[in-house]
Amino acid sequence: MSARVFLLNLFACLWCFLVLNLRIHLAGHDYYAFMVWNLFLAAIPLGLSLGLRRISRLSVALPLLALWLLFFPNAPYVLTDLMHLNEHPGNVPKWLDLLMLLSFALVSLWLGFQSLHIVQHWVARKFSHATAWCVSVGTLGLSGFGVYLGRFDRWNSWDLLHRPVSLLSRIAAYVLHPLAHTRTWGFTLGFGTLLILAYLFWFSSSALVPDERKLD
Repeated sequence: MSARVFLLNLFACLWCFLVLNLRIHLAGHDYYAFMVWNLFLAAIPLGLSLGLRRISRLSVALPLLALWLLFFPNAPYVLTDLMHLNEHPGNVPKWLDLLMLLSFALVSLWLGFQSLHIVQHWVARKFSHATAWCVSVGTLGLSGFGVYLGRFDRWNSWDLLHRPVSLLSRIAAYVLHPLAHTRTWGFTLGFGTLLILAYLFWFSSSALVPDERKLD
């Protein structure tokens, strides 16, 4: 990670904390303090992906990739915290709540996309660009399902280790009986598609090279 990107990440996180602290001061309570934890979880995939860049052996990388995939949905998950808008408003203007929630959501998504880009680059070097894009698109699609499990079923990433049987049984019910869970797959398809489009926009804009020629 370049120093410029690191400082930008740091400034973005500090901005989130600043807006949250202002909200807490005005409201007189810390109801939205959980956003700090959600931002921390969103940063974990980036930390894991940075470690991946120093690994060349696939046998060593696979466990790290599996752990990264397990935690990656925590980054786009913060987008769904917008559902908390207008909760416990107190003396806080609505626009400030919207600003705070959007700040955490967009910064979390930005951190997640950085980690995905690093993983995609690693897979491209190890295999091919086509394989890397399949991994990226598949990750974003699976994240739609992961976000659903977290937002509506209240599962956490570590539940795969803490309560694996219960979690896998729940997932199996969704997979084996899709017609009985139309909301689940509707959300997964819709949110997954939104994430894919957002990443494509982000990836395309980051790859643009400005034209240095002077205009007449």
